Amino acid sequence: MRFSLGALLADVPADQVAQAREFYRTRVAGRGPSDLDELAEMRATRSAPVPADPPAVEETIGGRVPVRILTPAGGPPRGVYLDIHGGGFYLDSAARGDVRNRALAEALRLAVVSVDYRLAPEHPWPAAPDDCETAALWLAEHAEARFGASRLAIGGTSAGATLAMATLLRLRDRGLAGRVAAAVLLYGTYDLSARTPAGRRIADEYFIRAYAGHVADRTVPDVSPVYGDPRGLPPALLVVGAADVLLEDNLVMAARLAAAGNDVDLRVYPEAPHGFTLHATALARTALRDADAWLSDRC
Repeated sequence: MRFSLGALLADVPADQVAQAREFYRTRVAGRGPSDLDELAEMRATRSAPVPADPPAVEETIGGRVPVRILTPAGGPPRGVYLDIHGGGFYLDSAARGDVRNRALAEALRLAVVSVDYRLAPEHPWPAAPDDCETAALWLAEHAEARFGASRLAIGGTSAGATLAMATLLRLRDRGLAGRVAAAVLLYGTYDLSARTPAGRRIADEYFIRAYAGHVADRTVPDVSPVYGDPRGLPPALLVVGAADVLLEDNLVMAARLAAAGNDVDLRVYPEAPHGFTLHATALARTALRDADAWLSDRC
């Protein structure tokens, strides 16, 4: 079987593609830190998160895991969405997603629960997936009583998508995959082992050393989900940009999911690099609207 990348591209208006091309032509590409000192500087100079209105409710679950909860103001939620933030496993917090999650809660009438998992290198693997699993198990047990809705979805961005996939595999192994109605995975990294061609493209990145440098075999599915058994997982939407260094990684993950008989929707957006849904472009807004519409149909 042969296909071209063009056949996989999402159908978006030509003017949005042209605007994105111009936006990225003049935009300096970001880069991650190369060591702990650079990470400390990056954290110290990071701008404060913009608060949502109404604000999120802060809570601690499982005795130790902080979460931020946003419920729709216009009535009871019809479902619950577990959001896992990105940031290379070493940066950012759930609060940085408050504005986006408030919009998601109102537009789709969902209770959005965002987990503040522990960050590397202070807390390397398996701290982050342990915290995400704790949040998912708490929702599986308490969502109906707490929110009046038991229909659960999960999603994440970048490292958050990696952790979302690891969480799905953990839930499946507990016999709980059927409790999750859908997964929205934005440009995750699924091979941290450097064993695949896609994984070798990011083999020198600091985030791998910070998060899993101590792991002797990084083909463990909890670290590199592409090596997991993907059978029996919920419907998944994978979103990635055509100019993302993780494009091939996402193509392989989508293929693995589909080959295992799962319902998979892969959307590749033209001219878009890693993190593009966080940028001020019409293309980003279209991709987020597309993802919201997909999620609304399933949750």
